[in-house]
Amino acid sequence: MAKSKDNKKASSDQRVSKAVVSRLSLYLRELSRLERAGIETTSSTKLGEMLGFSDAQVRKDLANFGQFGYPGVGYRCSELIATIRQIMGTDQKWPVALVGVGNLGRALLGYRGFSNQGFNTVAAFDLDPKIVGSEIEGIPVFNLDNADKIVKEKSIQLAILAVPAAAAQEVAERLVEAGIHGFLNFAAVTLRLPDDVTVIGVDLAIEMEQLSFAMTSRMP
Repeated sequence: MAKSKDNKKASSDQRVSKAVVSRLSLYLRELSRLERAGIETTSSTKLGEMLGFSDAQVRKDLANFGQFGYPGVGYRCSELIATIRQIMGTDQKWPVALVGVGNLGRALLGYRGFSNQGFNTVAAFDLDPKIVGSEIEGIPVFNLDNADKIVKEKSIQLAILAVPAAAAQEVAERLVEAGIHGFLNFAAVTLRLPDDVTVIGVDLAIEMEQLSFAMTSRMP
């Protein structure tokens, strides 16, 4: 059955690996797909098969957060979706700022996947006077110098960093001072920020290197 509040509290004191969290996102994606298709229940075996995992892996991952499922039924998709969203914190709306409105930044502003998962981009920041004061994809672009004011006004805690690597550290530090506590960092640089700030790096070149390694490993 769905996990209890006590189970959730207990799990919050445990260290859950990034790999487990990544798989939770995959489970959520597949469960949502099943729900859209009108399928009400699934099993650890079927969920694992869709993603290339064993049923034991699925059960082990979910067991980090409590007890799930019904004997003879499996998992009720809607219930497990709601529970995973609660675990991931996406059962609430997160106001997000995007910083750096270059080619990548503009593409991210046009990406609808964030809002579908509860991440609402409410402000963009840049220093280019040609775009400051405009709207892109319906999102107002503010001068980065006004970040402190805008972050507080819009209760922003998360930011997407799409600035050049050379500027990323300084920009991130300014945003931390403004009240940002979490970054999705697309700049190809490791940020050094206070321990209470969370940074998730997205380096597409590294991902391609991983793909290249996997392909090379298969070669005779």
